[in-house]
Amino acid sequence: MRGAFGMPEISRRSLFIASAVGAAGAVLPAGPRPAVAASATAAACTGSYRAEYHFTVPDQWMNDPQRPVWIDGEYHYYYLYNPDYSTGGTTAGTTWRLATSTDLVSFTDRGIAVPKDTTPNGDVWSGSAVVDTDNTAGFGAGAVIVLATMAPGDVTQAQYLYYSTDGGRTFTNHGTAPVLPNPGVRDFRDPKVIRDEERGRWVMALAENDKVGFYHSSDLKSWTYVGGFIKGGIGVLECPDLFRIRAADGTWKWVLGVSANGKGSGLPSTYAYWTGSFDGTTFTPDLSDPQWLDHGWDWYAAVTFEKRDAGGTLDPAARYAIGWMNHWDYANTTPTIECDGFNGTDSIVREVTLKRATDGTYYLASQPVAGLDGHVSRTVDLGDLEVNGSLLLDYTGTAYELTTEISWDRLTGAGLQLRRSSDGGRHIDAGIYGTYAFVNRGYTVSPDSSGRWQESRSPFAPSAGTVRLRILIDRTSIEMFVDDGRYVHSTEVFPDPADTGLALFTIDGTAVFRNTVIREFAVGE
Repeated sequence: MRGAFGMPEISRRSLFIASAVGAAGAVLPAGPRPAVAASATAAACTGSYRAEYHFTVPDQWMNDPQRPVWIDGEYHYYYLYNPDYSTGGTTAGTTWRLATSTDLVSFTDRGIAVPKDTTPNGDVWSGSAVVDTDNTAGFGAGAVIVLATMAPGDVTQAQYLYYSTDGGRTFTNHGTAPVLPNPGVRDFRDPKVIRDEERGRWVMALAENDKVGFYHSSDLKSWTYVGGFIKGGIGVLECPDLFRIRAADGTWKWVLGVSANGKGSGLPSTYAYWTGSFDGTTFTPDLSDPQWLDHGWDWYAAVTFEKRDAGGTLDPAARYAIGWMNHWDYANTTPTIECDGFNGTDSIVREVTLKRATDGTYYLASQPVAGLDGHVSRTVDLGDLEVNGSLLLDYTGTAYELTTEISWDRLTGAGLQLRRSSDGGRHIDAGIYGTYAFVNRGYTVSPDSSGRWQESRSPFAPSAGTVRLRILIDRTSIEMFVDDGRYVHSTEVFPDPADTGLALFTIDGTAVFRNTVIREFAVGE
């Protein structure tokens, strides 16, 4: 995706002034009723908005995650970073910054790895890094190769190569000419490169408007177009993803994913994916319409990557995933830049597995990374709680995880009021209502001043009579995992730091919130 800090239609070198939000949301009752947009007036910084256990950029601006790679016993996580976000001018645009981690919860900042403006091609956009184990590119066995989009003069998008011989810490440009020139189209970006071991070559998936193009290379420096996958109706396809994964029943599937803005069609604006087959050249989907790895508003430019144990052994039945918790419609609307000097928060890393549905189709399910277990600082076991109407709990906090299993005989809806104000007027609602699960940020401060994109929904069958919820709450985010994680809602929110309450509610009936447990985390480098 674009190495930007504004709307995709705007020139990447046009600086939008970051605006803070802060006024209280409307006083509304609990439940998924029509949302009311929060005011976007500036507020005094009464506390920090920096996430306690989610990854945040140290300063300035961050957008697209780049697929992490396993090097020398740790994950190298690159992401688009603009050190000149606050000043703009001719230096606007992104670099690749690096952070490393062994558990994907605690990260160590390593600074800029792929610099910008060191060649006439300008800044560096999204792409992918690979470890060239067999020295196919000629920079040495084990060299780390980055293929990334650049657009000299902010005009023509093409793919350029950088290489590292120090384990992925610093990179050097391989000349100033593209390794994959633009054939004369507007959208030609976000190369995702994988190794096709069966056929002894590299494969690139490239975002080309409503198409994902496929390319082959033997050396990472010369690429040949071989075909493409086309899907219209869900916006411009960005940040493609391509991988193979094994289900618990032994079935192997290829997965093609893209970031897409489907809200115009009533669909999410996150990560769309298809399961299917891939013969090295052509991807054939099982179904024509995509599934979605997240149903919230703010899980964009997501990447999946290999799951490896401490010794580096690959797990073929799982992958990890991380997404940018923001949306291009309101990318600069955040109090974090004004109060904490940064704009950029990622989702928690997830573990993604392939599962078979009762109708025989396959889908991806997500759960928070197991590394969180190693950072638990406090556990509050609330046990079983019977609720008819509302129940204010004796717990306060701005960052924690809550798990519960809600069961009922007859009910219209049930859920939780998160980050509740002392007067009960402000809160984020999460739960189930009728035939859908939901997260509604319309009763607190939201980045969406239009008021149109406040409640996210995913399918739910009320006849089940039970639902398991695992919700990650942090200072500016809510992530709700429903049942086995087939449906997830990731949403950016900006509640007042003083809003720390928690309540349970039901609508038209009684429910029991069983095995209700809260965990808090302490995360440092």
